[in-house]
Amino acid sequence: MMRYGKNNQQGLKLTGASLLSLFAFLIVLSCASAPVNTATENTIDTLIATKDTITIVAVGDMMLGSAYPSKSNLPKDDAAGSFNEVKPFLQGDIIFGNLEGCFLNQGKSTKCKDTSGNSCFAFRMPERYAGIYQSAGFNLLSVANNHVGDFGLTGRKRTAAILDSLQIKYAGLTTHPYTIFEKDSITYGFCAFAPNENTVSINNIDSAKRLVSFLKKQVDIVIVSFHGGGEGARFEHVTKAKEIFYQENRGNVYEFSHAVIDAGADIVLGQGPHVTRAVEVYKNKFIAYSLGNFCTYGMFSLKGPNGFAPLLNIRLNRKGDFLFADVTSVKQDKINQLTIDHNNTAYKKIISLTDTDFPGHRLLFEDQTIRVKAD
Repeated sequence: MMRYGKNNQQGLKLTGASLLSLFAFLIVLSCASAPVNTATENTIDTLIATKDTITIVAVGDMMLGSAYPSKSNLPKDDAAGSFNEVKPFLQGDIIFGNLEGCFLNQGKSTKCKDTSGNSCFAFRMPERYAGIYQSAGFNLLSVANNHVGDFGLTGRKRTAAILDSLQIKYAGLTTHPYTIFEKDSITYGFCAFAPNENTVSINNIDSAKRLVSFLKKQVDIVIVSFHGGGEGARFEHVTKAKEIFYQENRGNVYEFSHAVIDAGADIVLGQGPHVTRAVEVYKNKFIAYSLGNFCTYGMFSLKGPNGFAPLLNIRLNRKGDFLFADVTSVKQDKINQLTIDHNNTAYKKIISLTDTDFPGHRLLFEDQTIRVKAD
């Protein structure tokens, strides 16, 4: 079995029998008078190859409709077509997003005193909706956010059990702070952070660094997600300072991102502000400071910049260094239908905010792509 890993960087791990078979096969080839068949050469090349480019597709907040406080907040098509238009773009090694809420079929939230109308922001997706995420291709989710606990321990436990059953990897709860997994010979470590109860804290940076360092010693690529920063159009900018929203410390996302990269993170993916924010490359590692509202049905404001978001197709080399990212802009309209935005609004927003928030950056924006300028 081929396995590329941190402690096996030369390529192959073969059993004794398979090793003898390979040697015998090569001896036969070397002794044959006829030229080696091209197809045979290609087979050997494929066998000994190691993966040198990783594709991470990353999006922001996702909540496909809440049955609480009433089923009127569920989409008429039962969310089945939520990702139809963007599904061709959800292709890669890692398909990542933030799960804004929990999977739970019944139960009341103690979070909201008034459940009349749409004044209660407690998100409880029907459990069958989890299969929609799986069918769309998502294989990695953050559950570190301010809505995963809307239905207490019951909601968190049921969500975890469902994701486990679907083999969708996740992290961000204090009971499940990280996950380690392997895909196509690459080992990944993933951890997620938020400023909310029962999630791994974005505000304890020293603890975050220790967790990232722990993961980096075991895996090839460390992916970090955070849910942090103020919310809405007034909070589009990366302030490089602590952000307070509704008297809650939402973290210093700039300091946090740089700290976890210093500790060994290879990519940092942010959400929380519900709007697109700037991007940065620090020590050859990519940071997206907010990926906005990607697919959010009902009870989410989609006014102005809240209705547009990027879908990033990010390429890293096997060391985790940033190569480039393709940006597909998406939009949601007043009935929350997710479609491609051919005006590239989110991409243009990334450019303007990056130019403003990180003057002197060395990023090149061209043809809906982000690259680092050549020296």
